[in-house]
Amino acid sequence: MARPKIVVVGGGFAGAECLHRLERRLAPAEADLCLVTPTDYQLYLPLLPHVAAGVLTPQSVAVSLRRRLRRTRILPGGAVGVDPAAKVCVVRKTTGELVNVPYDHLVLTAGSTTRTFDIPGLAEHALGMKTLAQAAYLRDHVISQLDLAAVTSDPVERDARLRFIVVGGGYAGTETAACLQRLTTAAAHRYPRLDPANIEWHLVDVAPKLLPELGENLGAKAMAMLRKRGVEFSLGTSVKAIEPTQVTLTDGRVLPSHTLIWTAGVAASPLVDTLSCDTLRGRLVVAPDLTVPGLADVFAAGDAAAIPDLAKGGDAITPPTAQHAQRQGKTLGDNVAARIRGDVMRPYFHKDLGLVVDLGGKDAVSKPLGVELHGIPAQAVARGYHLMALPTMTARTRVMVNWALNAAAGDDFVRTGFQTGRPARLQDFEYTDAYLSRDRIEERVGNGG
Repeated sequence: MARPKIVVVGGGFAGAECLHRLERRLAPAEADLCLVTPTDYQLYLPLLPHVAAGVLTPQSVAVSLRRRLRRTRILPGGAVGVDPAAKVCVVRKTTGELVNVPYDHLVLTAGSTTRTFDIPGLAEHALGMKTLAQAAYLRDHVISQLDLAAVTSDPVERDARLRFIVVGGGYAGTETAACLQRLTTAAAHRYPRLDPANIEWHLVDVAPKLLPELGENLGAKAMAMLRKRGVEFSLGTSVKAIEPTQVTLTDGRVLPSHTLIWTAGVAASPLVDTLSCDTLRGRLVVAPDLTVPGLADVFAAGDAAAIPDLAKGGDAITPPTAQHAQRQGKTLGDNVAARIRGDVMRPYFHKDLGLVVDLGGKDAVSKPLGVELHGIPAQAVARGYHLMALPTMTARTRVMVNWALNAAAGDDFVRTGFQTGRPARLQDFEYTDAYLSRDRIEERVGNGG
């Protein structure tokens, strides 16, 4: 008999952990393992702001999948549609070619994309922080604003280039604003014509409080730390329109700026919409054992799946965090192996260990196991957690060395130019327009590709 083919879509926390577990649980003769992913690395997303700020090199947070997965065949591309009836996953390879990939068991860990709204200018002018390429682009862009501000003789242009706006008061937005504010403040001292006091960072969020997941006390402490460093907050406010040289807020203010960083939440991968299955808040509804109801041999986890949070009970679903995705991946691997062997599958259960927010330098807020910390103790917990969560010793060593080197020697604030000339729209980095409609999927699979 042919070995059953297990196809995993997405090489993030859940997908990589699932395959790592399957390679340990199943003998080579028991299954053929295939991973569909556009990159050959697992991105450690929580440290992306450190890459944008130059504290870490991109390689530090790009964990080699081939180092971890020795038996898995990696198909370079992205899944753009699924036909569960035919058991076929349609993949767009990195060359642009569409191929049909048959499966016996499908694991959907496609992750998420940046959540957007119908705001004039958002699609054309907003910069994101979801991929490694976006972090590299953002660093170059921010430094280029300092370069241009230092040479212009127009004070209006200078003020606009030195004003940076971050939308989103969650973890990603707060850490991005905090880390890049430190970057620009330190870099300004290398520019004789720039006064660091003229650099403005604004954090905008529609919620009335910063970091509501951490509670009112730690959210207030985080705001106090950032305010002391000069970051301004506009809470209970959103963006009305974005133009190349200014941003209009819903309270009527117009902020001259050439930089708007959009981190206002995430949305499940558009791949979910190709399945015609039940969704909850845009995420694929799954059972506690991570199977998709009504679809034989289809599993799902991570940001794209609405998984019951058994630790909290009621109607709660697990939040789209790296902590949960990593542990869901292990349960996925166990359950897929159990399905192949005819064993009993187990439900996913994990009690949240707490949250950490690294604000750069000695500033941080953390809530490990419900204990509220701020300052240096919180920073020690935050960085310790990240080191433990990184999946390989090589990645941990690189991160530790980078942190130590940056603390000792600082940064040279250079632009790499790697992304020069490419479009900077969110969809250009996240490929949200690459997915097929249901009709197109059925037509393609029905015609044999």
